[in-house]
Amino acid sequence: MREMQRAPFEDVIWDAAEKLSLADLRVLQLRRLRETVTLAMAVPFYNRVLRQMGLSPETIQSLDDLRRLPMTTKEDLRQHYPLGMLAVPREEIRRIHGSSGTTGKPTFVAYNDADMTTWADLCARFLTAGGLRSHHLVQIAFGYGLFTGGFGLHYGVERVGAAVVPAASGNTRRQILIMKDLQPDVLICTPSYALNIAEVAACEMSDPRSLPVRYAHFGGEPWTEDMRRRIDAALDVMSFNNYGLSEVMGPGVAGECWIRHGMHLHEDHFLVECLDPTTLEPVKPGEVGELVITTLTKQAMPMLRYRTRDLASVSEEPCPCGRTHRRMSRVMGRTDDMLIIRGVNVFPSQIEEELLRVDGTLPHYIIEINRPGTLDEAIVRVEIERELFSDEMRKLQALHDRIDREIHAVTGIRMKVDLVQPRSLQRYEGKAQRVIDHRVLVDKPAPVSGSPEGAPAGLPLNP
Repeated sequence: MREMQRAPFEDVIWDAAEKLSLADLRVLQLRRLRETVTLAMAVPFYNRVLRQMGLSPETIQSLDDLRRLPMTTKEDLRQHYPLGMLAVPREEIRRIHGSSGTTGKPTFVAYNDADMTTWADLCARFLTAGGLRSHHLVQIAFGYGLFTGGFGLHYGVERVGAAVVPAASGNTRRQILIMKDLQPDVLICTPSYALNIAEVAACEMSDPRSLPVRYAHFGGEPWTEDMRRRIDAALDVMSFNNYGLSEVMGPGVAGECWIRHGMHLHEDHFLVECLDPTTLEPVKPGEVGELVITTLTKQAMPMLRYRTRDLASVSEEPCPCGRTHRRMSRVMGRTDDMLIIRGVNVFPSQIEEELLRVDGTLPHYIIEINRPGTLDEAIVRVEIERELFSDEMRKLQALHDRIDREIHAVTGIRMKVDLVQPRSLQRYEGKAQRVIDHRVLVDKPAPVSGSPEGAPAGLPLNP
């Protein structure tokens, strides 16, 4: 890694609120929670539900009263399509973003002027914690459009005072040309696309580590610590993770500092619960649960206890960087990404973690699931280093057997392992599709009316 990255860079705090004492943070959260409930009363859906439950801003006497508030699901947003969850007059809206709509109509979210300012500040907060400085040049290879990622990071970079190259996603050779010619310091994209850039660069130049980028900020899809190590080594960068979702803001809910051991939640803007997805009871600190988020400063479309379906853990341990807000782990999967194979719950991230720990594998894989008879059949296709195909068959079989054992150890079931040549699996410019579940073509259950939003088990990862 470059010499300047062998020691932590000078840590810069963007906002004094990042170091609030717990007592002061709680006072601020309670005041903002009451303000949010007041805003929510202007939304017909929330107004009706809160009144039915006998709740109002005056009934919120402590942060413990958060648990009395109703939960919100994506299905609620769909039922009030397109903008039935607005809390402000439509003429105050300055921006509309939304989901891709791959599972139906897009889920639209709206921002007023105050929301846009807040969004830029929150992105500036985690970008600064991850090394961005005003003299840097940043290449954004995220898609622009309804997707919040490209625009949110763009505003955050400009808020810091750095310059932006809005390259957008795709045309990897052009991305590399831009890097070589404009010499950006920072790369922003999905982690899988960063791997694609490194791979193409390796084919076109002697060493992709000679590209000028020093820092990278990745989001938009789950990725493991092993993948981070691969990317950092391939591009010689220091990469950072961040978290957000369009329904509550976009990127800016949490982000890593230079410690890179969990993402600091921006708790002055979001109340984050970590709940058992079945019982909806809080899990212990450090245990994995579903993140449920209440916005504290979003004005155009406040969200009360939004069920993200994202699975992560939340730590209350103090961070050496001095920031006092709790930290969340990587997203380990989604409740609606969980695969049920022969009655066993399996998350794609479990398989990825084991694959990347095996020497000789490349960070490109696909999981295919079929049901040729009455039993499920899973195949893991993984690319391996080219020279391994020229080795004796015994070594190739040993690699196959080790991968088979590692997957069985973590999942408890046997999957077929198919070792394939480098670059034989499809590459993605945005989110990588890691799962192809052919079972949903024949036995996809019909949605249950009025049930909490969630896709049937076995749908493609991050559709």
